[in-house]
Amino acid sequence: MSLKTYIIARILLAVPMVLILLTVVFVIMRVIPGDPVLTLLGGKAPIEVIEAKRHELGLDKPIIVQYGEYLLNLFKGDLGKSLLTERPIIEELGDRLPATVELTIMGFIIALVIGIFWGVEAARRHDTAFDLSARVYSIFIYSVPVFWLGMVFQLVFGVWLKWLPVAGRIPPLMEPKHITGMYLFDALLTANWDSAREALRHLILPSVTLGLVISSVFVRMVRGNMVLSLSQDFVKAARARGIKERAVVYRHALKNAMVPIMTVLGLQLALLFAGAVLTETTFSWPGIGTYLIQKIRYRDFMAVQGAIVIYALIVVTLSIVVDIVNAWIDPRIRY
Repeated sequence: MSLKTYIIARILLAVPMVLILLTVVFVIMRVIPGDPVLTLLGGKAPIEVIEAKRHELGLDKPIIVQYGEYLLNLFKGDLGKSLLTERPIIEELGDRLPATVELTIMGFIIALVIGIFWGVEAARRHDTAFDLSARVYSIFIYSVPVFWLGMVFQLVFGVWLKWLPVAGRIPPLMEPKHITGMYLFDALLTANWDSAREALRHLILPSVTLGLVISSVFVRMVRGNMVLSLSQDFVKAARARGIKERAVVYRHALKNAMVPIMTVLGLQLALLFAGAVLTETTFSWPGIGTYLIQKIRYRDFMAVQGAIVIYALIVVTLSIVVDIVNAWIDPRIRY
């Protein structure tokens, strides 16, 4: 199978997966207890007003008709309007997406640095106290709920030490000029150093919380592959030729171990977008995760469906990219 055929096959396989996910969400949001119209208007609204609002929103139609209209609008790029604010959902999500992307990228960078360094050094010092500490860390941090870890950081660094803010993205009136919507990046681009400093201070706690939890997976994965790679003959040959140990480890062994690690890195980046929900809620971070939780509380199922569509597209796109990169690096995957 050629690389082009493999790419086309992966994209075609992703379509039914996304469709099944959207169908499940569509059905669940309409069969769970609660009426979004009653939530919107209040329980004391006259029955005529309730029925008129239900007709206006199209909720009095058969569910199969609602499903067909939803898919048709979705293929046109229309996610509908929020039942609560009556704003186009695509606009609301566009306002929130940069915050989620900024948090996810920072968390991923932190996880990557910790995971690769600690995993490589643990493999290089196999069966030592350093290796044991890496294994204990990966097990412990993986079992810690992300919201609990976030609240501990808020208590220690925000309340007790008063070093860092515990919520929000930036103080009022300090937002940098809007370019990408990511405050830290925009502030650096416009040389607004005060805004950059404040954006970074607000970003530290949530990104470290998210990065630490995900780093446990990287530490275990890198360590396991590096232990196997360091036992190969080419590493012994490199050492026999007198190559420095750091070059042997990081240039030769790590490069060979990166093929399976790349898959985990890409999938974890995709999961970070979805996993950021609890982190955003804990730190009142105004991203898609916080938006999703708010809309679930008010049974705004059009907005919930829109947020899940964005999450699904992000995860599927990143998964396809990871598969393509792996197929390009290792042609055996295509077969």
